[in-house]
Amino acid sequence: CSFCTIPLARGKSRSQTISETLRTVQEVSKTEAKEVVLTGVNLGDFGVQNGENFYDLLIELDKIDGIDRYRISSIEPNLLEDRIIDFVSKSNKIMPHFHIPLQSGSNTILKSMRRKYERELYADKVHKIKSLMPNCSIGVDVIVGYPGETDEAFLETYNFIKDLEVSYLHVFPYSERAQTTAAKLKDKVHQYKRNERTEMLRILSEKKKQAFYNSQLNTEHFVLFENEEKNGKMYGFTANYVKVETDYDPLL
Repeated sequence: CSFCTIPLARGKSRSQTISETLRTVQEVSKTEAKEVVLTGVNLGDFGVQNGENFYDLLIELDKIDGIDRYRISSIEPNLLEDRIIDFVSKSNKIMPHFHIPLQSGSNTILKSMRRKYERELYADKVHKIKSLMPNCSIGVDVIVGYPGETDEAFLETYNFIKDLEVSYLHVFPYSERAQTTAAKLKDKVHQYKRNERTEMLRILSEKKKQAFYNSQLNTEHFVLFENEEKNGKMYGFTANYVKVETDYDPLL
């Protein structure tokens, strides 16, 4: 992407093979860990240089005993294939929780960012997920104040997200990075505008999160609690990433 320095720092994209990943997970399955989070800079491209793919990895992981949960950390919308969504909807181990970077709801800005999709594809993915998994949690990454983002372009993003059935946002004010294409662009957005837009989207995120949490009231879920105590309370997450509080109980 035009704003990203990761390739400069990381070099050529690479990943483990499916068999290497399975060996790692099998080792983890011998410990007390119950959840494995699949992480990477670009998960959807997993295995490309090995002639493998992320979908086949999920199928194999689903077969391993001793791990109750897999969580997909973040996956690009253009690489979130419909067959992945279908498989997650049927799996008992892969959590109904997607984090899908959007970055902008304006096709003009997406093109300038060199993102490999348009907003329509993003909306299609969200609708597909929610049609198969109504209780699925969907997180969104957004960058505000990218060069050339006019008030109108920002409002496109704001209204696009407002109307989407997503659960929370991770909002980042654009910041220049040396040696990136975006750093050379004109039409910079003033810092106060970046901050103002960030705050607007963070408020929207809180509203989205509250609405999603409210939709889960009076429902039953399995919760994986974390091993920490705070003022006599402990915390964990449902499969669909709702944070739960209860009285501390070491047995949990």
